[in-house]
Amino acid sequence: MHEAESQDTKTLWVPMVDPEIVKTLKALHALGWGSKRIARELGIARRTVKRYLRGGTSEAQARPGAWTLDADQQALARSLLDGPAAGNGVVVKRLLAEQEVEVPLRTLQRVLAPHRQEKRAAELATVRFETAPGHQMQIDFGEKWISIAGARTKVHFFVAVLGYSRRIFVRASLSQRQDDWREGLAGAFRCFGGVTHKILIDRAGALVVGADRETGAAHVHPAFAAFCKDWGVEVAACRPYRARTKGKTESGVGYVKRNAIAGLAFTSFAALEAHLARWMVDADQRVHGTTHERPIDRFERDERAALRPLPSPVMPVRERRVSRRVATDCHVDVDTIRYSVPHALVKRTVEVLVADDAVVIFHGGVEVARHRRHSEPHQRISDPRHFEGIFRRRDDSTSVASSPIARSLEVYAEAAGGAS
Repeated sequence: MHEAESQDTKTLWVPMVDPEIVKTLKALHALGWGSKRIARELGIARRTVKRYLRGGTSEAQARPGAWTLDADQQALARSLLDGPAAGNGVVVKRLLAEQEVEVPLRTLQRVLAPHRQEKRAAELATVRFETAPGHQMQIDFGEKWISIAGARTKVHFFVAVLGYSRRIFVRASLSQRQDDWREGLAGAFRCFGGVTHKILIDRAGALVVGADRETGAAHVHPAFAAFCKDWGVEVAACRPYRARTKGKTESGVGYVKRNAIAGLAFTSFAALEAHLARWMVDADQRVHGTTHERPIDRFERDERAALRPLPSPVMPVRERRVSRRVATDCHVDVDTIRYSVPHALVKRTVEVLVADDAVVIFHGGVEVARHRRHSEPHQRISDPRHFEGIFRRRDDSTSVASSPIARSLEVYAEAAGGAS
């Protein structure tokens, strides 16, 4: 058997059917045998029989061999894949062609496959980074639909995890604005009794306003950066698409969803908050799967003393200003909760200041209403003084509307001369 391979032409020389078999099949064909019967008799492919009957010879013929790349070409292909081709094999093929290296795409994909697998494994591999006591806290938000007072409500969960002890803090809210991040962060520090040296955040839109084009470093929102500075904590954002760098809180969010609230319904938002407060105590008592210790034990032994003291005096956390138009029922809506406004301002636009414990409403720079801030969704908070003047008193002490928006049917009966 004669076999030779040319790397330059990518050609493989292979032997053909034995000459004696070729003579036999031609003889059988002369006797009137069909190609199918000849192939079955001689044990060769029917298309081979047909090729020789059409005039094929029994000499060795050249067939295309497998395309290959030498070691240098493979190294070049890998560097192009990681560099200018940005992981695109088609682009690698084009760039190789520009350097006079021709290779089929399927061959190139086969060559690059082991490199892709190694790179993928490296990206998924996690080297666990253990922080010193009091050094870092990771924060994140999760969300879940929960039944509250019989209504399906979307609840957002702020989750903070101390990097060393793994103590966890959870706060429920009805939104995920920067105010909610700040309130959650302040709540975590107050719960733990101190401030860590650093917090690690995801690149949430409420906290990050872009990144440096050259270095990729995140630009933290100025308001949030100022808040962290007031609390004496350094803020750092994890790298893009590398949420695993804050895996402790990623796991914490999943733990809250699977363990704290899975399959539960609550009679009120306050009941949910009370449940989470009890659950946090239980979570700190469990034996952690990584440290093999109870978080509360590690915290009391090593971390409590390493935390920085809370700022004094207590600084405001929430101070959001929004514009609202007063509805015809004399209320404005803030995070699904309706607060009353003096009836004279119906259809007017007012400014609402949402503070830590109060909701203050202004019109023309003048305070017109003040309410205690509530968290129960879909509540209606009303001040009776805001409706004075809509109703007037009759001698029989029954209320009769003096405004056309709320008149008793008796008024129309009197105007018509009495009921018939």
